[in-house]
Amino acid sequence: MIRIEVSPQDIAASRFAISPVVETMHALWVVSGRQPAGPLRSWVERAREQYRPLVAANPELRALHALMRAGGYNADFVAPPPSGVNVRFEAEIERIRATPLAQARAEIARNLDGVARPPDAVMAILNGPGVVNALADALELAWRSVLAPDWPRFHAILERDVVQRAGRLATYGWAAALDDLNPSIGWRDDAIEIRHRGDPEHYRLNGRGLLFIPSAFSPKVIPYLEDSWPYAVVYPARGTAVPAHTGGTTALTRLIGRSRARILLELATPATTSQLCARLTLSLGATGDHISALRAAGLITGTRTGRTVRYHRTQLGDALTIGAAH
Repeated sequence: MIRIEVSPQDIAASRFAISPVVETMHALWVVSGRQPAGPLRSWVERAREQYRPLVAANPELRALHALMRAGGYNADFVAPPPSGVNVRFEAEIERIRATPLAQARAEIARNLDGVARPPDAVMAILNGPGVVNALADALELAWRSVLAPDWPRFHAILERDVVQRAGRLATYGWAAALDDLNPSIGWRDDAIEIRHRGDPEHYRLNGRGLLFIPSAFSPKVIPYLEDSWPYAVVYPARGTAVPAHTGGTTALTRLIGRSRARILLELATPATTSQLCARLTLSLGATGDHISALRAAGLITGTRTGRTVRYHRTQLGDALTIGAAH
C-alpha cells in the first residue's frame, strides 16, 4: 500500500495536466501488445497496421520499446511531466531534446538494470552519443503514426475528465475527487491510499500538491513519487469506454437516430459542444442541432460557466441509455 499524507494547502497546490508525449508512450504499451486494448480494441487494430512496419524499419523505435519496462523504473527524460492541459507535443519534444547526455545515460542505465540485454543494434543507439535525439525522433514518429491523427478526439476525452474531476476536488475535497477514479486508489484517514504490489510506502505532499494526469490508454493508476518528477498520479480517464461510433442496430439508435444516440451516450460525462464535435467527429452545426433536439426532448440539459455551456444527461436521458452501450 502507498499512503500519501496531504494537508489543507495541498488541494490548492494540486493540478491536472494532459501530456501528448505521456499519452504517446501509454498508447505504445497498448499498440505493442504489452497491455490489453480493452475498449479501444478497434482503434488499436487500425493503429497496429501502420505502426508495426515502422518498428521493423526503425531501430530508434525498437530502442524506445526497450525502455518500456513493466513494474520497474522507466527513464524520466523520455516522458517529462506536463505543465498544463493544452500542452503542444512540439513543446514537450523540445524539452526532451534538451536533456543533458549525462542525465540520459544515467536514467537509461537505471532503466535497463536487472533486465535482459537488448539486441546489439538497440544497445548501439542507447549507448551512442546521439541517444537523446534518437529517442526524441522515435517519439515523434510514434506520435505522427499512432496518436496525432486521433488526438483531438482523445484530448476531448481527457479534457472533459479534467474539468469534471478538478471541479470536484476544488468544491468537495479529496474524497469526492478520488471517488470512482479507480478501485486501486481512495481516500482514508486524511490520506490518499494506492494499492500496489511491494512493501508499504509512505509519503507527504507537504503543501506541494499532487499532479493528476488522465490517460485514455492506461487501465490502472500509476504513481510517480520520485524527486525527478512532481508527485503525480496517472489514472484512467472516464469516457474512454464509450465507442467513438456507437450506433448500428441498437434500440436507442432506432428510436432517436444514430448521431443523437452517440451524443446521449457520450454525455455520461458532461461535455461542451466543441468537445462532442472532437470526440464524435461531427460538424459544429450538426452537433448543435442534435443538442437542441435532445434538450427539447428533456433528455439533456446545460449548465453555463462563463462563456462555456456544459451539457449532461437528465434522469430521463439516463433511463433511456440503460443497456444501450452494451
